[in-house]
Amino acid sequence: MKKVYTMTGDEGLTSLRNGVRVPKDDIRIEANGTIDLLNALLGKLRVMPEVGDEWQPFLQDIQKELMTVMSHVATPQDKINPRTLHVDELTERMEQKMDEVMARMEEHTHFILPSGSLTSAEIHIARTIARQAERRLWTVNRAYPVDPSVMRFMNRLSDFLFVMTKAQLQSEGIAPENWK
Repeated sequence: MKKVYTMTGDEGLTSLRNGVRVPKDDIRIEANGTIDLLNALLGKLRVMPEVGDEWQPFLQDIQKELMTVMSHVATPQDKINPRTLHVDELTERMEQKMDEVMARMEEHTHFILPSGSLTSAEIHIARTIARQAERRLWTVNRAYPVDPSVMRFMNRLSDFLFVMTKAQLQSEGIAPENWK
């Protein structure tokens, strides 16, 4: 690609995979925009030195899988996407990691306020964007079926980020600020 700009979107349309043109506010484009925002924030977390090494492989794998998910969302129903989803394996790994981390912590009995440190607050933002992306995908799913394993992955991802936040606070010696 020699030029970044194509001018093909100047009239409010963009392309799905295979060149199908849709409005820029098509729900599939909206969902992918939210997933892209989440992916960018996960990239930011990966370069923050406060985020421990135990999380780095997960964050990178999640980023790669989010790119594959976006590819599938952008593939028209009558087309085949050659990219293989690995969401089931990644979901299982995230569940194992959450169980391992939560076993080292006090029982969770309260909602917690997004606070504590800059790093934990950033992880909370990623968690809320993951929830938003999941909601957008449910809207997509009503018109364009989404693989159920993708929906489970997105649901588990926000849980994973919540656990990551709690672990981050613990590693910094900061008690979560409970709500009620």
